[in-house]
Amino acid sequence: MSRTGSTTRDRGSHRSAARRSGLVTPLPNRRARRAASRRRRPVQVAAAVLALGLLAWVLWGSPLLAVHSVRVDGVTTLPAAQVRETAGIAEGTPLLRVDIPAAQQRVAQLPQVNSVEVARGWPNTVVITVVERTPVAVVGSRGNRFLVDASGVLFDTITGDAPTGVIPLDVADPGPDDAPTMAALGALVSLPPDVREQVGAASATSAEDVSLTLADGTLVRWGSAEDTPAKASALAGVLAQIAVEALEPADTIDVSSPHAVVLR
Repeated sequence: MSRTGSTTRDRGSHRSAARRSGLVTPLPNRRARRAASRRRRPVQVAAAVLALGLLAWVLWGSPLLAVHSVRVDGVTTLPAAQVRETAGIAEGTPLLRVDIPAAQQRVAQLPQVNSVEVARGWPNTVVITVVERTPVAVVGSRGNRFLVDASGVLFDTITGDAPTGVIPLDVADPGPDDAPTMAALGALVSLPPDVREQVGAASATSAEDVSLTLADGTLVRWGSAEDTPAKASALAGVLAQIAVEALEPADTIDVSSPHAVVLR
């Protein structure tokens, strides 16, 4: 005879079915968890804001990431102290607050500087890398002489002898916008090092009338700025032949037409 209702076996079967069907947590438990989550949320937000504030302070106001030193690389004749002073970067300034473009622009205005790069060196250093101008010639009279680089810029004054390898240049109006200056500098720069070592002076009355004087007094008529590489090669070849006595020394070597060199 059957009885209505459920047996212990039936209730066990129902519980097993509920577990298999993945029944959710009872409603009171879910509400409690949501309430706890809502209570934690302001704390989490406050902690995130505090962390961001601490990070901003470390980066923008803390001495932990501030400038302790300014390193200058690449200088040989230009004093590093002058570069630091010109850059105007105060020690103790947070690295992120250093105005890199402004410091770079200030250093670039130094006449001796050809190019400059300023960078942050974490955690507390600023690195200034300088490429100095390389003197090619010296212009002016003794007591008022200026070094000139390959681009025609007069960038430094000297009172004594010019540095080794720097050639006296005689032009009326030296500078990067002066055609005779640039023609003469182009000739000097094009010469192989062993030939340039033999040049004692250079001059240009115009862009078409450049001449070089060798240390032994030989005059080299260079002419214009055209065919500069060919002229440099022709002069080097003639001097090499003179050195081995394949050619007689000459008072004048005319390379103005490099494919028809004339010795006089």
